[in-house]
Amino acid sequence: MSGSAGFCRDEFAQVRAVFDEQLESQAELGAALCVTVDGEPVLDLWGGYADPARTRPWEADTLVNVFSVTKTMTALCALLLVDRGDLDVHERVAHYWPEFAANGKSEIEVRHLLSHTSGVSGWEPPIELADIYDAEAAAARLAAQAPWWEPGTASGYHALNYGHLIGELVRRITGISLGQFFAAELAGPLNADFSIGTGPEKAGRIATLIPPAATQFDMAALDRDSVLVKTLTSPLLDIAETATPAWRAAEIGGVNGHGNARSVARVQSLISCGGVLDGRRYLSPDTLDLIFREQADGVDMALLTPLRFGIGYGLPHPQTAPYVPDLRVCWWSGYGGAMVVNDLDRRITFAYTMNRMATGLIGSDRCDRYLKAVFDTAGGRR
Repeated sequence: MSGSAGFCRDEFAQVRAVFDEQLESQAELGAALCVTVDGEPVLDLWGGYADPARTRPWEADTLVNVFSVTKTMTALCALLLVDRGDLDVHERVAHYWPEFAANGKSEIEVRHLLSHTSGVSGWEPPIELADIYDAEAAAARLAAQAPWWEPGTASGYHALNYGHLIGELVRRITGISLGQFFAAELAGPLNADFSIGTGPEKAGRIATLIPPAATQFDMAALDRDSVLVKTLTSPLLDIAETATPAWRAAEIGGVNGHGNARSVARVQSLISCGGVLDGRRYLSPDTLDLIFREQADGVDMALLTPLRFGIGYGLPHPQTAPYVPDLRVCWWSGYGGAMVVNDLDRRITFAYTMNRMATGLIGSDRCDRYLKAVFDTAGGRR
């Protein structure tokens, strides 16, 4: 199999050429790419295979675990509640979730959770991966522990627990779980094939992930009490485990959303379209402005990578950012290389999902090529 299926407007033909090249060279196993302008797809492509044995073609409706791209969906749920006046990013977390005040966390604000600056970037060990499948119990453990650094002073990527923290706020305010809220308020109304908590009925459409090549990074040589080690090993993410029904069914709003490029772009185009999609206003200009209020800019304590965070999204950084013009852009990527980029000036959303995971913590060379082709094509559009 070579080349992509789907459609592409003529002016974006160069993007398709780059995508086809990656499929034909087998740099990609299977992948999907979608770009929307003004909320409408101008490019919706897929190709390759959904399994390493190359027995299942990647189809129009193939799904895959997009890891931390899920965080953008979780952040959007929080922003909906902000827009409705039910959640205040400057309010203390304990106002909504009283138990969270324990162990020196009474002053932590909602914005600190949304921007990875709360000091609570993971669970105190020991903890196993299966322990985080029960979202309420795992959130209660986070509420009981002390922060690992002074909240608000720096970011420490909330790698696995972002959705537990924000999801508990959603549950306290609405009475339903994060996955249920997302399905009712976003995926359902937008007809987007994306879920946080994915049932067995979708199992036959889920692509198999190919873990990234092992890095030379020696975790054992690091301080076991460091923010990096505790965040990334408590618990340790196991790619094989992410193929189990238990992982898929759990509502892990930081890392286990399942969707494809089309559904990611569909939901996230709410942002690039200024909060309005299909004639319905989901977010006000004031709520959108919150995304771009910088909360942290520096070397992240958990990833040891320079990052900028607004409220709910990453912001462009000269050293660590997707290939985008430094305008009104917010973005985030998933472990292995999946990515979403929202450009509010050009009203463009870019989404990329794949199953051959790249090494590195953020993005991939493949994704960079697609982004460059998209923004080279759309460069002058304002």
